[in-house]
Amino acid sequence: MPNRYLVTGGAGFIGSHVTEALLSRGDEVVVLDNFNDYYDSSRKRANIKEVTDGAQRTDLVQLVDGDIRKVDDISEALDQPVDAIIHLAAMAGVRASIENPALYYEVNVMGTLNLLEAACSMHPKPVFVFASTSSVYGQSKSFPLAEDDPCDKPLVPYSASKRAAEMMGHAFHNLYGLDFTAVRFFTVYGPRGRPDMMAYKVADSVFGGMVVPLNNGGQMFRDWTYVSDIAAGVVAAADRRLGYEVINLGRGEPVLLADFVKLVEAEAGSSARLEDAPMPQGDVPKTHASIEKARSLLGYNPTVSVAEGVRGFMDWYRANVVA
Repeated sequence: MPNRYLVTGGAGFIGSHVTEALLSRGDEVVVLDNFNDYYDSSRKRANIKEVTDGAQRTDLVQLVDGDIRKVDDISEALDQPVDAIIHLAAMAGVRASIENPALYYEVNVMGTLNLLEAACSMHPKPVFVFASTSSVYGQSKSFPLAEDDPCDKPLVPYSASKRAAEMMGHAFHNLYGLDFTAVRFFTVYGPRGRPDMMAYKVADSVFGGMVVPLNNGGQMFRDWTYVSDIAAGVVAAADRRLGYEVINLGRGEPVLLADFVKLVEAEAGSSARLEDAPMPQGDVPKTHASIEKARSLLGYNPTVSVAEGVRGFMDWYRANVVA
């Protein structure tokens, strides 16, 4: 019997890669996604079509068009037992959360609470993997960022909502014995990326001519991590009962934003239209993940270099966006 997983947000950027990874090893996957309009929902529908078209067995994937804020939708997705709930659905975007914090709490906190309650009502209880973020570390001055560093001073509602969900996970672990692993993503990029992400915006500028703000003149370090490496870490977390854990998923090698942009331009074969812009409110000058815990507990080993990853993204972009 194959294992069975619920992947919330499974039609999104990271979610579609996690779904693909699970299907590739013969697992059953229930995808719960509401195809919200944070960006064009047709892109997410194209993501899941790309995954199912490439699957050896399409009967192993079930798509539930539903919302984690609705208990009935969660019940529909969990009409059969699952080995793990991989919770990737969220309102994304640091800056957008400043404009509409109520929506971010409604989805990221209350939606997570609905799933936690559903998980704890099941017998046996599934592993619960929660997609968190490096932004919970706030304005840290100590690098690399380690899981036991302070996370009590979030800079924007998005990071506060993610930290709140991590803490709720601990409460449900304490009360009900739920195995809960929060994986903190660093700067993820790659095929099926969101249009508001830097690699996508630079490619859009090269091929479409729009102006792209280059924050702080590109003098910001990010721990760019290719999406297939992230997906492998998520699946590894779903395969393990660890009690309560918080684990960084990054590459562990920060790269200057300006250098990353140059790599995208080189792969695109032309220069983007860049415009200097100040570092946004709530942003940080550097992220750098300590990944020793991920290596130890998950066998996590990121293998895709930034140069290889940018090439992979651009190959996908040309085939799916430019074509």
